[in-house]
Amino acid sequence: MRRLLLLCPLLLGVGCQDVQSTFNTHGPAADRISHLSWLMTILFLVTIAIMWVLIAWASVRRKGTLEEHAPIDAGGGQGWIAVGGLAIPLAVLCFIFVLGLKLLASFPIHDPMNQHAIKPDIVVIGHQWWWEVHYVDGPIDEHFTTANEIHIPVNQPVMFELRSQDVIHSFWIPSLHGKVDLIPGHPNYVQIEASHPGNYTGECAVFCGEQHAHMRLLVVAQSAEDYQAWEQAQVKPAAPPQSPAAQAGEQLFLSGPCSMCHSVRGTPAGGHVAPDLTHLASRQFIASDSFPNNTAYLESWATHAQSLKPGCLMPDLTQFSGTQLQQLVAYLQQLK
Repeated sequence: MRRLLLLCPLLLGVGCQDVQSTFNTHGPAADRISHLSWLMTILFLVTIAIMWVLIAWASVRRKGTLEEHAPIDAGGGQGWIAVGGLAIPLAVLCFIFVLGLKLLASFPIHDPMNQHAIKPDIVVIGHQWWWEVHYVDGPIDEHFTTANEIHIPVNQPVMFELRSQDVIHSFWIPSLHGKVDLIPGHPNYVQIEASHPGNYTGECAVFCGEQHAHMRLLVVAQSAEDYQAWEQAQVKPAAPPQSPAAQAGEQLFLSGPCSMCHSVRGTPAGGHVAPDLTHLASRQFIASDSFPNNTAYLESWATHAQSLKPGCLMPDLTQFSGTQLQQLVAYLQQLK
């Protein structure tokens, strides 16, 4: 029993390694949200402390005898109920509500009656269960599409247009901004700015179906120079494969079902049902940032996607031999 108690803090620490927190802020919007989060947390802790003090006081005070107690229908105590149970909670909730409205008013709000008032830099489309990302800033020949991993420059506001392809999703990067819903037929907008370079994980924050828990995303904030270099690389079409294995893998990709759903710019593959794979190897994760982008997971995902993400639109593809699978993965890993 003693060993179990000693292990509890360690287990809690391990379980919280990947938890998102509104207190770990790296952007101006998240900073403002964290102030309200801290206030609500402090009020909650103070309320809990007062409750425990009252419970302790009630448990240790002298009870008296049955003869000393007033009859059960004598009344009394209404003041405690009116003040402690109604007036004070109502005042606290109204106070927090007003602060929340003030916080919302500090963020840019797009006028839905004028959809040309704001020109987005990035358009994010939510799917079950992945994120389609279009970079639409600048000349049209510099636009490109990626998925699940979003790069932004540091200390520069970036306007996002958020859409949904199917059901309601919610775009949330806790370290950078609050939650914004993606509603079918109704684009929403949010302006995100990162104060420091780094990787900031996010997720869909509203239940959207079977694989809601595996609808994650990654925001990579980079210096202006690093972002420009990344952007220039993403605009380019896929480089032709050089090794014999990758060349054979390209033929498998183009002649098989992969090209019916996925796009690879610079090749005949032009599917739009699934993520664009033009620069797949440059991303840190696969399957909406659910698994590391390495050989083992690529092979598993290409052949048995349903075992990793049951219910996703990608079917199991078991027709590849061992050699063919190695060739296909070799091709995917050179899409940098």
